[in-house]
Amino acid sequence: MCYTNEGTGKMARRESVTRDVIIDAAFSILREEGIEQVTARKLAARANCSTQPIFRIFKNMEELAQELYDRTACFFREYYDSFPRHLEAPFVHLGMIYIRFALEHGNLFSFLFLSGKRFAGNGYDMMRGWEDCTAGQIRPASESCENAGEVFARMWITIHGAACMTLAGDYDLTEEETANMLEDICRLYCK
Repeated sequence: MCYTNEGTGKMARRESVTRDVIIDAAFSILREEGIEQVTARKLAARANCSTQPIFRIFKNMEELAQELYDRTACFFREYYDSFPRHLEAPFVHLGMIYIRFALEHGNLFSFLFLSGKRFAGNGYDMMRGWEDCTAGQIRPASESCENAGEVFARMWITIHGAACMTLAGDYDLTEEETANMLEDICRLYCK
C-alpha cells in the first residue's frame, strides 16, 4: 500500500517487511535449499523486497543466522513434542525422533547439528540441556543404569551417526530395526 508524500507528489512506500517476514523467508530457503543458500539477495527475492530492509532490521547476516537458528531449534522442539511416544526404553524415543528428523528435514538437521553455526554449543549439549527430553529419561534409566549419563553419551554417538548416515543416503535400517538396535544398546549398558 502506498501513501502520497504531501508536497512532493511522490508515493511513499508503507513498511511491510517485518522481522517475522524476513525470518519466515529465511526459514523457507533454509528448509528447501540449505543454509548456504540463505543469502541477502535470495532472501530479498523471497521476501519480495530489496536487501535494504534486511540490513535495517538485522545488523548483519550473522545476527539473522542466530534468529534463524533459534527458529529452527524451536521447530525441532515442536517436532519432538508432536512425535507419538510408544517406546519406553530410555533414549530410544529421542533417537528415533532424531534420526527421522534427519530423514525428513535434512537441511534443518544439518543447520542445527552439523553446521559451523554453533549458536547453542553443539547438538549434544543442546539435547542434554532439554530437561524433559533427556534428564527426564536419565532419571528412570538411572534406576537400572549405574551411569545413565554415560548411556546417553553412547546412545548419542549411535543416533548421531545413524542420522548422518541418513543424510548421506547410507542408512537402510527400518524403524523397527533401528528401535531394536537402540534398545539393545540400552540393555547392554542398563543391566
